[in-house]
Amino acid sequence: MTAVDAADTLPIPRLMARAAARFPDRPALVCDGSRVTWQAFDARCRRVANALISLGIGRGDRVCILSRNSIPMVEVYAGTLYAGACAALLPTMASPDALARMAADAAPKALFVDGGLADLGQPLAAGLRTLAPGGCVAVGFEAPGWVAYETLLAHAAETDPAVVADPADPFNIIYSSGTTGIPKGIVHDHAMRSFQLGRMAAFEVDETSVVALSTPLYSNTTLVGLIPALATGACTVIMPKFDVAGFLDLCQRERVTHTMLVPVQYQRIMAHPDFDAYDLSSMRVKWSTSAPLRAAVKRDIVARFPGKMIEIYGLTEGGPVAVLSATEFPDKLESVGRAGEGVELKVIDDDGNELPQGAVGEVVGRSGGMMAGYHNRPDLTAEVHWRDRDGRLFYRSGDMGRFDEDGFLYLSDRKKDVIISGGLNIYADDLERVLLAVDGVVDAAVIGVPSDAWGETPLGLVVLAEGGGGDAGAILAAANARLGKSQRLSAVEVRDSLPRSPIGKILKRDLRAPYWRDQS
Repeated sequence: MTAVDAADTLPIPRLMARAAARFPDRPALVCDGSRVTWQAFDARCRRVANALISLGIGRGDRVCILSRNSIPMVEVYAGTLYAGACAALLPTMASPDALARMAADAAPKALFVDGGLADLGQPLAAGLRTLAPGGCVAVGFEAPGWVAYETLLAHAAETDPAVVADPADPFNIIYSSGTTGIPKGIVHDHAMRSFQLGRMAAFEVDETSVVALSTPLYSNTTLVGLIPALATGACTVIMPKFDVAGFLDLCQRERVTHTMLVPVQYQRIMAHPDFDAYDLSSMRVKWSTSAPLRAAVKRDIVARFPGKMIEIYGLTEGGPVAVLSATEFPDKLESVGRAGEGVELKVIDDDGNELPQGAVGEVVGRSGGMMAGYHNRPDLTAEVHWRDRDGRLFYRSGDMGRFDEDGFLYLSDRKKDVIISGGLNIYADDLERVLLAVDGVVDAAVIGVPSDAWGETPLGLVVLAEGGGGDAGAILAAANARLGKSQRLSAVEVRDSLPRSPIGKILKRDLRAPYWRDQS
């Protein structure tokens, strides 16, 4: 059974249950030496679902999950879907203030918190008025007012909850890790996930696959690999934390067939001095997404890393998606590929006019894989919409690009000031607001600069008040104290002024240019 066969028949939660019935004794999940069969995994998911239902949680209700990569996190995610509810995934690297805003925006009826994050998770419950009685669930820790996860499951029935979601029902919400303002929760519905599942069929995920995932499970990057594995009865191997040697050993030991990685991980893997000593012959397909993968790295992967190399360019919001088989098109490695199956891509100018082949403009796209919208933010949702002459809805990417004569998409710059560090999105305006709140800072810009460790990393550029005190080190410390771990500035530089356009807009391309001049 392939993913496309599955997508044509049943909703994704029912596909998981069917996989358990077909392959009860095969491994469903492997993590940190623990192995869970499909039969056992399905039983745990049913218990989670029935526990949620007993709390009055059902179709459309939100369940917040704050957890590191683990087997229980997958159980809760899948069990939430079994109950027909919506999994609201909270980024573990966000600051406490940002997490509080995300949780409040989700308005969940239940909150699951991993023991390693109890200090972050416990304060969230105090600010939530929507939680059902008994809706605070502690996974691996004890605290007053919290129900232990194993106790919750022990008291829940193992019967099939038999909930069938509507295609328009919310599947999950993925939050950006913003620091200030109202968070952006990207809502995916069941129809979108089913479309995405069918599109992934081209990558040959089936019940014989072993899929290795090492990026955070709250990221759509990871879910794009996880959901097909769960829907087809494959085995998912989860790394709680990525390290190169550990990943290579895992692939060799578990005979991994598929993996989803971000560019910085590929860079580290290919640079590992013992890479060629590992037996990776079981690998069938490798995916790269979340940021452009440099052509030289793609070339090295094709030459030395067994299996197909597939780059996926897309947004968590959906719409624009391009796919490049680096193995099949070695002469197109500077591109991010062509429109994926069921996807239509265009480029438009600042006035919304469609541009011809070869012209650079903002990339827009449409498909069955578009988000339902930003949670509680119809205003922001409208901002990313564009309609063609026939009134058809496309989603704006915020990225600039052009098409060649063969329909391959080449990205030239990001229209939005999003810095992608280690595969995670960092929004420059969030960091700039924090810098401007530091005493003595009167102007600020944040740009992404090259980083061997992370691909790129945020750099703060500030202008100080005339005669104002403070130095770069003090400003850096003050700002980073307010930022989440994944957002922290790598450095701060003091400038006399920042270049601006005639209408007062900071010219970030000019600021970035010296740092990227020698980069491919």
